[in-house]
Amino acid sequence: MTFRADRHVHILIIGGGAIGTSLAYHLARDGAEGVLLVEKAQLTHGCTWHAAGLVGQLRGKKNLTRLMQNSVEVFDRLERETGQNISWKKVGSLRLAGSEARWSEVRRAMTQAKSFGVECHSLSADEAARRFPYITTDGIRGAAFIPGDGYIDPYSLTMAYARGARQNGAAIEEGVCVEEIVSSAGRVLGVVTNGGTIGCDILVNCAGLWAKRVGRLAGVELAAGIVEHQYFLTEKKLSFDPGLTTLRDPDNNFYLKPDTGSFAIGGWEDGSRGFHGGLPPFSFGRELLEPNLERLELFALPAASRLPVLNEIGIQTIINGPIPVSADGEPIMGKAPAFENFYVACGFTAGIAASGGAGLAMSNLILHGDAGMDLWPFDVRRFSEVQAQPRYLEQRAIEAYGAYYKIHWPAEEAHAARNLRVSPLHDRLTRAGAVFGSKMGWERPNWFAPAGVAAQDEPSFEGKPNWFPQVAEEHRAIRERAALIDQTSFSKFEISGPGTEAALQRIAANDLSGPPGKAIYTQLCNERGGIEADVTLIHDGPDHVFLVTGSGFGLRDSNWVARHLPAGVAIREVTNSLAVINLCGPRARDILQPVTDEDVSSAAFPFLAARRIGLGCATALAVRIGYVGELGYELYIPQEFAAHVYDTLWAAGAAHGIANAGYRAIDSCRMEKGYLYWSGDITPDYNPYEAGLGFCVALEKGDFIGRDALLKIRAAGVGRKLCSFTVDGFAPFHGGETILLDGKVVGSTSSVGFGHTLGKTIALGYLPTDATARSQFTIEAFGQAYPALRGPRCLYDVRMERLRG
Repeated sequence: MTFRADRHVHILIIGGGAIGTSLAYHLARDGAEGVLLVEKAQLTHGCTWHAAGLVGQLRGKKNLTRLMQNSVEVFDRLERETGQNISWKKVGSLRLAGSEARWSEVRRAMTQAKSFGVECHSLSADEAARRFPYITTDGIRGAAFIPGDGYIDPYSLTMAYARGARQNGAAIEEGVCVEEIVSSAGRVLGVVTNGGTIGCDILVNCAGLWAKRVGRLAGVELAAGIVEHQYFLTEKKLSFDPGLTTLRDPDNNFYLKPDTGSFAIGGWEDGSRGFHGGLPPFSFGRELLEPNLERLELFALPAASRLPVLNEIGIQTIINGPIPVSADGEPIMGKAPAFENFYVACGFTAGIAASGGAGLAMSNLILHGDAGMDLWPFDVRRFSEVQAQPRYLEQRAIEAYGAYYKIHWPAEEAHAARNLRVSPLHDRLTRAGAVFGSKMGWERPNWFAPAGVAAQDEPSFEGKPNWFPQVAEEHRAIRERAALIDQTSFSKFEISGPGTEAALQRIAANDLSGPPGKAIYTQLCNERGGIEADVTLIHDGPDHVFLVTGSGFGLRDSNWVARHLPAGVAIREVTNSLAVINLCGPRARDILQPVTDEDVSSAAFPFLAARRIGLGCATALAVRIGYVGELGYELYIPQEFAAHVYDTLWAAGAAHGIANAGYRAIDSCRMEKGYLYWSGDITPDYNPYEAGLGFCVALEKGDFIGRDALLKIRAAGVGRKLCSFTVDGFAPFHGGETILLDGKVVGSTSSVGFGHTLGKTIALGYLPTDATARSQFTIEAFGQAYPALRGPRCLYDVRMERLRG
């Protein structure tokens, strides 16, 4: 396609809010030339101008805490660098806990923050009142004080980013509205604006409220929703020390920022309203919405119970404005799928607080290919078009907004927009007592409630959740008898065409050579040797391979593969056409053999073999592989035959004590085997040798992506290693706990779980290599130290006799 631009820039940023200007500042500061930011109206005119401006680092998820921590570091230097006052009031923040469950949540977050140096202090109710004298101490179980937090003026901050960007050579133009994005062959060529055309090498969507609409201009569907958010300013009748800390009382659903003689108080109420289906017109500008007093009362009245002074002063102003909220409440960042040069940074509900860290991370990603931190929890590719569908998105965004200050329990599930994608076995599993979770819109069985047990989750922070004994039974069925697991939600892709095998040899770290009829477990590495994906390749025919990956990784992993396939080799998603049933356990072969005419003995059908077999009256692609560490067969079946296959196996398994099992039992079993989970145990920040996956790296096969880096890593040795730890009995680990050696922090846990066969709590985590010679460690959770024994990565069936039997 020919695109004639009036002018050309290297990096074009759309959107002049805090995120866009921060990115422009960081790009220019890092030496990027040809940076242009265009804003359709004036800087801050989206939702930045009416933001409250609180800055809080303590978050329930460690990646978000890290992002906020990086922002504070930027705020600390920005005024000095730019000469622009940003009104950064580093007065600290006080977070109250009004229940035992909330106190557990807060202490967990503090432990995670400790792992990477965020200063936190645990306070009693009386100590909290000395920090913020206006509160009553009724019901306060404890509090966290974070000295590095505070509040900032959003307008001044944005103007400082803009000044810093210009000082370093970037250009900013206001009144320039992007009306069209021109692309060809997976590359953005430029944009058409109300003032002419602009060509670019890289385009970044930082359009805030309009990010979804801007994405659509390029054919990219973003799960970036918008809802209404309210806060109010009290009358200016208060007199307090200018160093008064900010306050958050999530159990009473409000936050507070000191203002001049007044308080700014907001909350996160249930039942907020969506805004224009996430697609406001470009003509919407610096506008507010009519207040909703009924919704305001949902946090204003609880705030008055904690702050009696609110009963003595009135409300001066109510701010009701639209704010971004993604489908899961987290930011959306990274490179848009299907494009080589189109990046996204949007969906920031706490955009002011995150702006410094987000701009830094995106700048690093664009200029150096490495964000400097794990961005997967925010990655644009964690969502599919299913989650970007406007009605689905609005329901999820409203729920995520209302849950902002709710207790975020371990393994919690969303409730809005459920039962969207169901497998052919859904009704059968429901009748069997399945308690479902949701992943990429799919309903997946997490566990099964027997008769007399309520089929609902009752999670816990420090105790055993209600599903603990049921998962133990499913675990035992897998280890001792046999189980059926519905894994239909697996992301599945067909790769075919002349040169498929050669192309995948170039992409995969492991070796695909040899005849078809096998499964290959492999990592897909980047040029630095980092693990971009962790997948199974099923080589079932000449130049025909299935790629199978986790339910939530399909878009990301297929995008990585597609970007590296040569012409003539195609990748096509087949997730929705194939059901997957995992038959696993020591009696699996005894159950499968009577219902197939094929020989499924270990000699005829060995570990990692892949065969098409008759099964009952249907045909399945059977693969000798699994994630639980037992004899097993993953069965790939056209969806219309899945119920028949399930019923056939269930009938054949009755005499062998067959059971249903869910994903929580899978997780328990995989922890005993030391099997890894991408995004937790392995990411692009880790290489296979650090993760103990060197056996999957076939350096001798010839060139592949990352080979040169991996050769150097193997020769030099690694500076850290992924290790397993066990704690006798049950310990309340949920991931992110601090690992200590001789009282010093040496790491944090990545994956955790309870091994029901071993009767131990198991954790995985990276250690500096020089620490791996030691065996006695301590893992800290909820303020308690648990003695932990470092042991071998595989804690069950170390010789793989059961798996290969």
